[in-house]
Amino acid sequence: MTDAAALPGQPRGGVLTGPATARAVNVLAPNPSAMTLDGTNTWILSEPGSDLAVVVDPGPLDDGHLRHVVDTAEQAGKRVALTLLTHGHPDHAEGAGRFAELTGTRVRALDPALRLGDEGLAAGDVITVGGLELKVVPTPGHTADSLSFHLPADQAVLTGDTILGRGTTVVAHPDGRLGDYLDSLRRLRSLTVDDGVHTVLPGHGPVLEDAQGAVEYYLAHRAKRLAQVETAVEDGYRTPTEVVAHVYADVDRSLWPAAELSVRAQLDYLDEHGLI
Repeated sequence: MTDAAALPGQPRGGVLTGPATARAVNVLAPNPSAMTLDGTNTWILSEPGSDLAVVVDPGPLDDGHLRHVVDTAEQAGKRVALTLLTHGHPDHAEGAGRFAELTGTRVRALDPALRLGDEGLAAGDVITVGGLELKVVPTPGHTADSLSFHLPADQAVLTGDTILGRGTTVVAHPDGRLGDYLDSLRRLRSLTVDDGVHTVLPGHGPVLEDAQGAVEYYLAHRAKRLAQVETAVEDGYRTPTEVVAHVYADVDRSLWPAAELSVRAQLDYLDEHGLI
């Protein structure tokens, strides 16, 4: 068995659902799959001693899960006062409308189509609820609307699908762009270097204890894959399907459709930079 501390980002072992930091509790959605890992992490955030909470990514439209999130907050003496979305993929956001009905909250997101209420989210926004402070960090690349949330008091960052607790994520072409994604990883790295962030609270998978190690691993992985795709094109593999079959031969074939999205994003990046 591999020691978790030896894995990229030092994933925390044990049960995924429950307290993760002093201010963050995870409620795992019952939607496990090859793409969602153990399921979607729905985060309840609250300042200790406060009776107000923020929920990030209510998850899929699963009434049992959504009610469980509300119950978990209420059992801790908290009332959900605001709902936030890291991005609009259904496994994170499909249940947001129903969750808003259950809690009477607004839903704030970067994409206006996902919002309920007048306020959206933008780079540099600082959200305060019951003494809790969250800073909005733009992290496009997985999708154009992807955001992360910096939780300074816990030296943590909620990354949605930008960084996962296990494995690597998809650059979801054409909405996701590799250049944007690399910039986002560098932005997250600056949080670890300049702002003391050491914990990643991801959208899927376990909590990561070594945020900087996780970011460095992601950057190295992307550089390696990009070089492999460039070489594959030079060797005559022209279509995204051909490149996937060559470069991702060691990856479960059920994941090849997702890998093809990333390959398309990589091919666009190489073309834009005159490398192919």
